[in-house]
Amino acid sequence: MNIESIQSVYFVGAGGIGMSALIRYFLHLGKQVAGYDRTPSPLTARLIDEGARIHYDEDAALIPDDCRRPQSTLVVYTPAVPQEHAELAWFRANGFEIHKRAQVLGLITRSSKGLCVAGTHGKTTTSTMAAHLLHQSHVGCTAFLGGISQNYGTNLLLSKASPYTVIEADEFDRSFHWLSPWMSVITATDPDHLDIYGTREAYLESFRHYTTLIQPGGALIIHRGLALVPDVQPGVRVYTYDREEGDFHAERIRIGGGEIVLDFVAPDTRICDVRLGVPVGINIENGVAAMALAHLNGATDEEIRRGMETFRGVERRFDFKLRTARTAVLSDYAHHPAEIAQSIRSVRELYAGRRITVAFQPHLYTRTRDFYREFAESLSLADEVILTDIYPAREAPIPGVSSSLIYDRLRPDIRKRLCRKEDVPALVEREDTEVLILLGAGDLDNLSADIARRLAAKEKE
Repeated sequence: MNIESIQSVYFVGAGGIGMSALIRYFLHLGKQVAGYDRTPSPLTARLIDEGARIHYDEDAALIPDDCRRPQSTLVVYTPAVPQEHAELAWFRANGFEIHKRAQVLGLITRSSKGLCVAGTHGKTTTSTMAAHLLHQSHVGCTAFLGGISQNYGTNLLLSKASPYTVIEADEFDRSFHWLSPWMSVITATDPDHLDIYGTREAYLESFRHYTTLIQPGGALIIHRGLALVPDVQPGVRVYTYDREEGDFHAERIRIGGGEIVLDFVAPDTRICDVRLGVPVGINIENGVAAMALAHLNGATDEEIRRGMETFRGVERRFDFKLRTARTAVLSDYAHHPAEIAQSIRSVRELYAGRRITVAFQPHLYTRTRDFYREFAESLSLADEVILTDIYPAREAPIPGVSSSLIYDRLRPDIRKRLCRKEDVPALVEREDTEVLILLGAGDLDNLSADIARRLAAKEKE
């Protein structure tokens, strides 16, 4: 694949957050960009405004003429799209060069120093935080992110001068094996995507192989206590990090008044009185990892301190929709049991003594089937739970798998409701809602603005 000779790029699954960063990259290069996605979304609307041509019917006849020339068109697809997809089948039958998103990302970033963030959870916030720290420093960076940065309103940052590229390294379908990291953070290795990996052991093996890809002279920054035994090449430094222990950690953590302030401790420096721009407990660990990555790649102590205070977060990651003295509504992408537990604990730490209500939309039938007991245990950390139907994404229903599997195993002493997604706004409006967390990787977040509006109006009554 020669990017210079490509005139057009066609994306099958154009609305995915990782795909959208590549769409923006190729638009920046002046290429003709088109694609298909199953459903319209605010993100696809923004991409269309930026110059991409996207349609929503699975029909090869809708592929534009300038994307029908194999010699000048690159086709990019996401593994979430079925292999029998009609448009993919047409491209295959007509001799087009077809690549996974991760392959293209690996090729684009291979000539730079890749600063990659991998892990079951925490990778989007940590990579976006690291990108902000570097982008606003004298070091700079390009970045391909798995979420929309609240600071920049995009998931793509570009730099002509910096040698560094921050990359969210996705383990789904072993995508991160296409990368060649200069340095990498690994945040967590709680088993996930068992529809792909089959077993916990295979999942961990995938991460072990990923650590072999880190380039000599670079570094691995790994969360303490993971079940992963890294296997790095000679010349790769290995550091640990954690909230309060490890080569990189935090000390003098002060939480109160809606703020979190801490000291960042590295092997060769200490940055005092770092204020978190998004003050939730899990961002202490995420921040330590991001600061470690920025520090090892030349950001100054003062640049790191300023960057952490000015970090505004990522859409759908502890994303506050309403925040008053009486009521808080936030949306969080957490869709794995370990993520959910961390999310609820972080919010409870911030709102000690307040009643926490969680509205959760399970994501995928396979994930619900594999982890329904763990979901119930994590959700039971809340005071009230509202469960909606499963968001299927790429999957067909599985007989016997529904949200009831989780609902029936929630702790008996908490208040729980099972309802349609569309009924959630009216339900929380009727209740005396104090702190509401909308959880999941589906489309429940689309209702967050309506919920925030209703609860804000209720306060004024």
